[in-house]
Formats: sequence, structure tokens, C-alpha cells
Amino acid sequence: MIMNLLYLQQRVTVKELCNKLNVSEATLRTDLSLMEKEDLLIRTHGGAILKAETDYQRLSLEKESSNHIEKMKISQKASQLILNRQCILLDASSTALELARILAKVKHKLTVVTNGIQAAMNMKENPNLTVILLSGLLSMGSSALEGSYGIDLFNHINIDIFFTSSKGFTIEDGLTDYNIYEVDLKRAMADSAARIVALLDHKKMGKTFISSFASTEEIDILITDSLTPRSFIEDISSKQVEVIVV
Repeated sequence: MIMNLLYLQQRVTVKELCNKLNVSEATLRTDLSLMEKEDLLIRTHGGAILKAETDYQRLSLEKESSNHIEKMKISQKASQLILNRQCILLDASSTALELARILAKVKHKLTVVTNGIQAAMNMKENPNLTVILLSGLLSMGSSALEGSYGIDLFNHINIDIFFTSSKGFTIEDGLTDYNIYEVDLKRAMADSAARIVALLDHKKMGKTFISSFASTEEIDILITDSLTPRSFIEDISSKQVEVIVV
């Protein structure tokens, strides 16, 4: 959480972190000192600033910048599927983060559930949105909460649409990823939603990874960009999946 706040704000204070994390100043000072030793940040009087070119920052930027224009177009189209007063679910993918940035400005009344810390932070200032951050394990270098700790929430709310991306997609294996902990959570997300909307740029197509969290037949709508081969789009459509090309 400290690293995500630094990534968003470049600077944090001990008092601010105390309020957000509900821990003592002594604990925070110890944490900040340890993080400085790990070369993640630079301590300042009363707080810390983001160290330029940390591995965390570099990895986050690389993930976000990959096919950025395509992801923006895909997320813009996805936002048009959302209706007033719906409850939607976002995973922690970089494309879903683009969608979260759009939702940060919408006038719809929405409930948004996500395991993406950056997505939640982007949306939290919009008074029209009720933002629910799933609990889970936060790994170093990641802004995604993982594991099955928060899935009990799905027994108490009705999800209208799950917006998700994946590391790979094939017709045979569906949506796949290599992080089995994140896959477990995404599978629970997919099971909880009335509809699944896959947000996939062309580089995800035809690739498969270790574990699947949703089959092709479970996908209701797939949004992709114009660089996805026409033959692949036709094959997906033949499985009764609505394909939208942007």
C-alpha cells in the first residue's frame, strides 16, 4: 500500500500513512527505514518520496505502457456497456485500470468491486461510486491483491458485469494466466458475475498460460483491437461470443 501511494503521489507523510493504514508512527518509521534499505524509496523529514527508477515503478510503467492506445480504446468501449446503478467487478489488469480511470469521472451511480489497488485509488474520489477493495495477499512489485481471502464477499452482493483481461487467450483454453494465486481469485470473480466481458488487445490472442479462469463459452462479450486477425475473430464469434472490435 505504501508503494502504491508513492507511485500515485510520489510523496507520502507519516501522518497520512497512519490515517490510511491505522498503524502507529513508530511502526511506519520502521517500515520506511527497511524499505529505504531495500532501495524502494528515500526517507524525508516526516515521510518519504519515491526513488526514481525503482524496479517497482519501472515494472508498473512497462505493464501500463504496453499497447497503451489499444487498451484505452478497449476500455472506452467497455465503459459504454455500463448502466446506472449496476454493480461491476474489475480485475487488476492494466486494461481494467484504464477503465477505472474512465469511471473516476462518470456520473453514473455505481458499485465497483476490484482487487486492483491502483484502480481503487483512481476511483475513490468520485462521490457517485461505491468502491469496494477485495482483501488478499499483496506481493512485492504487484498492485494486485491475490488469493481467496475476499471471495466470501461474492455471497453477499450481485455482480452485473466482470471486466477482465488475461495474459493469454485461445479458443481451446479460454482466458489464462501464469499466477495461480491470482487465477484462483479470478475464477471466483468469473463465477460470481452475471456477465463476463473480456478486454483483450491483439498481443494476448493465441497465447496460453498455465491456468485457465474462464472458458471461451463463459465469455459474453470480447472487446479487442483491429490488429487481431479477422479469422481469429470469426472463430471466436462461432462460439456465440459477441466480439467488438475497436
